[in-house]
Amino acid sequence: MNQDSSTKCWNQVRIDTWIEKAQTNDFRLYYIMPYTLQKLGKVKGKQILDLACGEGGYSRALAKQGAIVTAVDCSKTFINYVTNKAQEENLKINTLCRNANKLTDIPDGTYDIVLCSMMLMDVEDLYGTLKEIHRVLKTDGKVFISILHPCFKPKESKWTSEDDKIKVLVSDYFTPAQWIGEIKGIDANIIYRHRTLSEYIKAFIKNDFTVVDMNEPIPSKEQMSMSSRIKWLSKIPMYLFIELEK
Repeated sequence: MNQDSSTKCWNQVRIDTWIEKAQTNDFRLYYIMPYTLQKLGKVKGKQILDLACGEGGYSRALAKQGAIVTAVDCSKTFINYVTNKAQEENLKINTLCRNANKLTDIPDGTYDIVLCSMMLMDVEDLYGTLKEIHRVLKTDGKVFISILHPCFKPKESKWTSEDDKIKVLVSDYFTPAQWIGEIKGIDANIIYRHRTLSEYIKAFIKNDFTVVDMNEPIPSKEQMSMSSRIKWLSKIPMYLFIELEK
């Protein structure tokens, strides 16, 4: 296991605090996850790699739909939780503790789909991670990505709410940056990384992927009724969804 900054960071996060955050976060529950699962479509019988799976919410949802799921994360604590939770719910999920840029023991051309939900902006080695994703994908395999929107969530940005109006001030978009920040409710410092949109696209092309779709979905009225924060996303996108093909 490579002990890069991403691995060290996420191995410091307490699983109990992360579980509570992941399983109660409105953006994830009512916006990111439903949209992602909808885009994945029918997954029964498909080989899916849930890369940087965290507490395994996607892995369990996909396994319940009949997918053949491998959950991978650099945190041993997270992987142990995913393994135990799968056994508790009688779900068949293969689990591996690996760096995203070194998927040891996974053969070439294994997966129909690689899911990268809210993780590419965290990895230290973007190019190495994409190279490994390309390697383990089948020909014509798909990659489904969600990230913080580079245009509206760089380091030098500030979201404000005034009279129910959302404003975003971005003072520096073009400087890629790494910084230590916090996630409310998490008792560990988190490494954030900002990469420009063009840097992501160039990395995809460099690693022989074709960008087949990109979306900034506007939440539905039902989604907006579930959370006042999700209502913000009807004006300005905080998240970007990208689909790649090998």
